[in-house]
Amino acid sequence: MNPANVTQTCIQDGIQTMYLEKMSGWTISDWQRAYQTGEINIEKLCDLVSDFDPQDNAWISIATAEQIKQQIEDLQVDTHDIENIYKQFPLYGIPFAVKDNIDVKGFVSTAACKIISHPAQQDAALVQLLKNAGAVVVGKTNLDQFATGLVGTRSPYGAVKNSFNSNYVSGGSSSGSASVVARGLVPFSLGTDTAGSGRVPAGFNNIVGLKPTKGRFSNHGLLPACKTVDCISIFALTVVDAEYVANLLEKYDARDSYSRKNPKTAPARFTSKLNFAIPDTLNFFGDRQSEQAFSQALKLLESFQASITEIDFTAFEKLAVQLYQGPWVAERTVALEGFIEHNPEAFDQTVLEIVKQGYQYTAIDAYNAEYLKQDLAREIQEKLAQFDALIVPTSPTIYTIDEMKIEPIKFNSHFGTYTNFTNLADLSALALPAGFREDGLPFGITLIAPAWHDAALVHFGKLWQRYLDLKLGATQAKLKSAQLDLARSDHHIRVAVVGAHLTGMPLNFQLTSRDAVHIETTKTASKYSLYALNGTVPPKPGLARNEAEGNAIIVELWDIPTARFGEFVAEIPTPLGMGNVELEDGRWVKGFICEPYGLEDAENISHLGGWRAYIQQRNNPALVVSN
Repeated sequence: MNPANVTQTCIQDGIQTMYLEKMSGWTISDWQRAYQTGEINIEKLCDLVSDFDPQDNAWISIATAEQIKQQIEDLQVDTHDIENIYKQFPLYGIPFAVKDNIDVKGFVSTAACKIISHPAQQDAALVQLLKNAGAVVVGKTNLDQFATGLVGTRSPYGAVKNSFNSNYVSGGSSSGSASVVARGLVPFSLGTDTAGSGRVPAGFNNIVGLKPTKGRFSNHGLLPACKTVDCISIFALTVVDAEYVANLLEKYDARDSYSRKNPKTAPARFTSKLNFAIPDTLNFFGDRQSEQAFSQALKLLESFQASITEIDFTAFEKLAVQLYQGPWVAERTVALEGFIEHNPEAFDQTVLEIVKQGYQYTAIDAYNAEYLKQDLAREIQEKLAQFDALIVPTSPTIYTIDEMKIEPIKFNSHFGTYTNFTNLADLSALALPAGFREDGLPFGITLIAPAWHDAALVHFGKLWQRYLDLKLGATQAKLKSAQLDLARSDHHIRVAVVGAHLTGMPLNFQLTSRDAVHIETTKTASKYSLYALNGTVPPKPGLARNEAEGNAIIVELWDIPTARFGEFVAEIPTPLGMGNVELEDGRWVKGFICEPYGLEDAENISHLGGWRAYIQQRNNPALVVSN
């Protein structure tokens, strides 16, 4: 069947097709491959969704056959090139789930409050972007009511169970979104993250949780918890998938007053000599198994030749407590004021107790809290600027569902020990699986970096996930080599350097001081000549295209933040300039080229194959270097 022929009605015949078993643990690339090879067709989404257990309280609402059919028909209407449908729709037919405080047209956004019953009239901005890419919403997921909690138990729809041990919490507030990904029902989902809701459930369920820089994704269509710090987040089985979806969702949206444009100043990767920070004091609240799991994770990080430095964590701790134990809680009160006044009976009692605290603070308290936040955030940002990232346990401990009933607020606060400060300090974060505790429960770590360092976080995350080679979520699937491709960032310019800017050479600082990072060492196409220019200080080469008698010349590829590229080019002296260079594998990148007049009295050193060989020979004339 032609994949664009989607007029056929989705039919549910009552027979369990076992599509869930077949597709469990499929990643985005698995879904893409299955569609493109004809293994499945898009109409089978109805069969997949019919297999969802209606008693599974990870879901608040499951898409009906009519809702699936309508989304498929909408794709048909938007299709303008049937032959290249997968290019037009990169997520063609791929199912995803949405936390139930994010609007999906035709679904009720309950935020786990049963009195909310009106279907959304339009999609949230991110849902629309995903539908535009061809993805299909298959359901709305359970959450801690009004996204207030890190536990996954504060919902009238029931506590979402941990996907590895049903006695334990799943983590929240994005409990359902994490659960359906961990169990392989969908390859990715949308959650939210204000205090850690996009990270704690990832840690408890052995999946990836990407918390973007604030404002990177639009919040238009999100019922706010704390509007100034809310982020819509992504859960996925792999970092590759989380990055893939994030790149589709990054778009400035004027409708969201907190949306921001990427300044394109951050590095594409961490430094070649990894430099991580960890808190100087770590509190696991008596949980020996989590403490041992984090210790093991640090040993794994050291196997990456990473330097790990303890830092004073006082400012982080002070800022973390502000979110729930200071005037900032009043922002939750503002978001829910109408509900509190008119429908207090609809609240989970713990949630009501928390949000009512906002009434005890004055405007003076709020401004003082803002000033304190800014002071602490500045201190934190300056501290982290010395490192690639801060490494913390995603959560220092985990509790059973029954234990949470005993101390619902105190134990919830334990989960937020290493998450609560992140958005207040305007940081980016990535929660990663890090193995398992002795009792078989998952353990996760989180990498936290300055704003807009999202690309560097996911680059390391992909390497980390490949190195650990764990099963994906609670499925039996493993990471495939095809899922390890390292994507090129849209916020960086790749430059081939051939001489004094090479690693260890005199002008390399002009790259590193602008947060450029070394990507790879390769060669040009066999169409270039390399010359040692006369009278340059420090010595510099000139690269010129020579179709007739060219050679392959060794170059290094560096990714420079786009906003810093102009500064770099401005320092290039005549007769050199910036142009385009062809590589041996056919790629074209920016690179140094030389004006013809600069080559008139230059020495052709192409036979040496690269600048380093020339410098070695120049420093030691007796040294014989062969190409």
